[in-house]
Amino acid sequence: MKRYLILLLFTFQGLMAQVQFEARVSKNSLGINERLRIDFIMNVDGDNFEQPSFDGFRIVAGPSQQISQSWVNGRSSFQKIYSYILQPAQKGTLTIKQAAIEFNGQKYKTTPQKIVVTNAVAEERDPSDPRQQGGAGSETLNLVAEISKTNPYLNEPITVVYKLYFNNINVTGFKELGKPKYNDFWNQNIEIKQLAIEEGSYRGQRCYFVVLKKTILYPQKSGKLTIEPLSLDIGVQLPTNRRDMFGQMVLSEDNKVVSAGAKTINVRPLPEASKPEGFTGAVGKFNFTVTPSKTTLKNGESLDLVVSAAGSGNMKLFTLPKPVVPNALEMYDPVHDEKVTTSLAGMSGKISDKYTIIPQYKGKYVIKPMQFSYFDLSSGSYKTITSQEITVDVLDGPMQAEANATASAAKNVITKTEQFRYIKPKTTLVSMAKNDFYGSNLYYGLLLAPFLILPIIVLAKKKKEAIDSDVTGNRIKMNNKLAKKYLSEAKKQLNNKEPFYIALEKAMHNFLKAKLHIETSEMSKDNIRELLLSRNANPESVQNFINLTENCEFARYAPASSASIQQDFDKAVLIISELEKQIV
Repeated sequence: MKRYLILLLFTFQGLMAQVQFEARVSKNSLGINERLRIDFIMNVDGDNFEQPSFDGFRIVAGPSQQISQSWVNGRSSFQKIYSYILQPAQKGTLTIKQAAIEFNGQKYKTTPQKIVVTNAVAEERDPSDPRQQGGAGSETLNLVAEISKTNPYLNEPITVVYKLYFNNINVTGFKELGKPKYNDFWNQNIEIKQLAIEEGSYRGQRCYFVVLKKTILYPQKSGKLTIEPLSLDIGVQLPTNRRDMFGQMVLSEDNKVVSAGAKTINVRPLPEASKPEGFTGAVGKFNFTVTPSKTTLKNGESLDLVVSAAGSGNMKLFTLPKPVVPNALEMYDPVHDEKVTTSLAGMSGKISDKYTIIPQYKGKYVIKPMQFSYFDLSSGSYKTITSQEITVDVLDGPMQAEANATASAAKNVITKTEQFRYIKPKTTLVSMAKNDFYGSNLYYGLLLAPFLILPIIVLAKKKKEAIDSDVTGNRIKMNNKLAKKYLSEAKKQLNNKEPFYIALEKAMHNFLKAKLHIETSEMSKDNIRELLLSRNANPESVQNFINLTENCEFARYAPASSASIQQDFDKAVLIISELEKQIV
C-alpha cells in the first residue's frame, strides 16, 4: 500500500511540474507612439485568470482568448492564450507585472516583463499592428512639423508649424501624448483661435490638413540642437467592408498614435572677428535712442533718462547699455518696460529702461554718448548706433567746490569731548605672584577628565552605530540636507538666472526623495501627484509644486528679472514649508 502511495505522489508531482504559464511580448523596446502585443500562454485550462495592472500602459484591445487542443501520436497538447494590445502612456523603463491563474488548487504566476519606451518614431514599425491593417494604402493620417529654417544664426527666429494630414479617415478628436521639448531654445506658442480644415497634398496625394500648433523659436546655443517630437493620440473612424441595412459603409472606432518625429537644427554662431565691444546679443534690426525728459533743472528737481531700442528681433533676449553719468548726478536703478508682440515673423516692438537722475550741485554736466550694437540678419554683419551727447544744466543750488570745502572743514574740527577720547578711564591690574600648577583647579580638572570623557565616548559610539544601521533614515537625512544645500545654493545664485534654476530644480527633487522615498527615475508628473495626494497633501500645494518644477527648465532660457527670480525662490520656500506640514 505504501508503495502505491509513493508512486501516486511522484505521478502528481510530475503533473505539477508540467504546468507552464508564461508572458510573451512582441517587442521589448518601442517608441511612445507604437503599440505592442502581449500574450499570456498556458498549457493547462487554468481558472480565475488575473491580469496585471499594466501601469504606464493603456489597453487598446483585449483581452482576446484563444484555445487550441491537438492529439499527435496518442499524446494530447493543450494551449490557452489571453492577448492584449497595449499603448505606452509615458517614456522610460516600464514593467508589466505578473499575471496569475489557478489550477488544481495551486496558483501560478508569469515573470514580469521590462519594456523600454523611447521617443516617438516618425513611422510605425510593427507590421502586425492592427492599425496598419485594412486599407492602409488608401488611408492617410500623418503629423508633420514644418520648420522655416534649419540652419539659422544664434538668436535668429525660426517657426515650427505642426500640420495633421488625413484622407479617407474621420478624425473625432485628439490629445497630446508627449509635448515637444525645445531644449536650448527660447520658445513661445502662437495662439490658434479656431482649427480650420484646408485642402493640400501630402507626398503627391491630394488630402486635407489642419494646423494644430504654431511655435516661434530663438536658438540660445550654437551647434546641432534637437527638437523632440510632438505625439498625438487621435480618435478615428475607419471604413470597413461591411454595410448597414441602408447600404451605407459601417465605420469602426479606433485610436491611432502619430508623431512628427525629432528634428535637428544646425545653429550657426555669430561672427567673432568683427563683434563690437559691449555687444549684448541683440539680433535683428533696431533703432536706438536715448531721450532725457528735460535738460534744464532747478535745485531739487529730477529728470528721467529713457534708453530704448525698437524694431524686430530677439527683443526679450538682450540687455540695453547703461548710461555713465558724472558723480554730481545721482542715478537710480532703471524701470524696465516691454511693449513686444510675437507672431510667426518673430518678436517686434520696443523695450526701454527709464533712469531717474537727481543733480546734487549747481553747474553743467555732460552725459557721454552711448553705443548700441546688434547683428543685422539681412546683411550678415554687425551694426552700431551711437546716441548724441546730452548736457544737463542745473541752474541753482550749492556749488560742488564749496560743498567739498565745507565737508573738509567739518572733518578737521575737534570737539571738546573728542580730545580726551584716547585716555582710558579704567585700568586692569595683574598680580605678579603666580600660583603653582600642582593642586590648582586646572590640575584636578585634567585628572578627572578621562573618567568623564570615557562614558561619553561609549554612548557616542553606540549612537553612531545605530545611526549607521538606519539606511532609510540616513538616506532621508541626506536628501533633506541636499534640499537645504541646493536652496541655499539657489539663494546665492539669485543674480545668475540659469545656475539659480538648476539649483532650485535639484532642491525640489531632493525634497521629494526625502519625503516620498522615491528615486529620480520615478519622478513623473502623474506619479508625484498620486504619491503626494496619498500622503494627505493639499491638491493646490501639489499643483503649485508641479508647476514650479516644470517652470524651472523653461525659465533657464526665458528672460527673467531679478524680481521674478526672487518670487520663484520665495514660492519654492513656501511650497516646501506647506508640504512639510501636510505630508504624513
